[in-house]
Amino acid sequence: MGKIQISASKAFALHFLCAAALAAGYCLARDVYALNLISDPAQTLRLLLVFEGPVVIGIYSWIRRDPDSCSYLKAVGRGLLGLPIGASINAFGAIVLGAPIGIKYLTKTIYWSFLMSLFTFVPASCVFGKSRMDWQRILAHSKPMEGVDYMISLPAHGAVIGAWLGAWPMPLDWERPWQEWPICVTYGSVAGYLVGMLASSVFILILRRQDPVKVD
Repeated sequence: MGKIQISASKAFALHFLCAAALAAGYCLARDVYALNLISDPAQTLRLLLVFEGPVVIGIYSWIRRDPDSCSYLKAVGRGLLGLPIGASINAFGAIVLGAPIGIKYLTKTIYWSFLMSLFTFVPASCVFGKSRMDWQRILAHSKPMEGVDYMISLPAHGAVIGAWLGAWPMPLDWERPWQEWPICVTYGSVAGYLVGMLASSVFILILRRQDPVKVD
């Protein structure tokens, strides 16, 4: 199976594009439509999806694991298929862990779940397809072996951990508007995702520096 070697600078550049897409979506919501996560979470999340989705799917389809047997368009198709599957898994997990249920929260939960799918599920779908061993190694056992693995694993785990930490203030009796679902959880997941992307670039740099030693 073919592999794509990726440098730390290229990984950082690709991560920068993902972060820039999030920033562009948020700035458009704030500056053009006068929206924000606190007052209009559903609409803001929708704009984040519109900007982040094409960038994530496009980037990770380009660095797919098996370029010789999988075309770019096929990898894009895998990402598009993985988007709703990952959203369903994230929504189920959030509800099991206490996310509110009801018509009032339905749209917010859907958009948040799709954004989380872009952070956690879609990159692996584009790169690995249906390779169960790679899925288990990266997302379940957290054992990345090469640069692209770090690009998927660390941001995904960062987003999940960030969402979990962001949920802590929700049940507290502070009566703040940002404690509503899924505002603080979104802030936490985005922060964790960004930290994970930065960390993956550092790990890739370390990995690339160790490669000559391993060859010798």
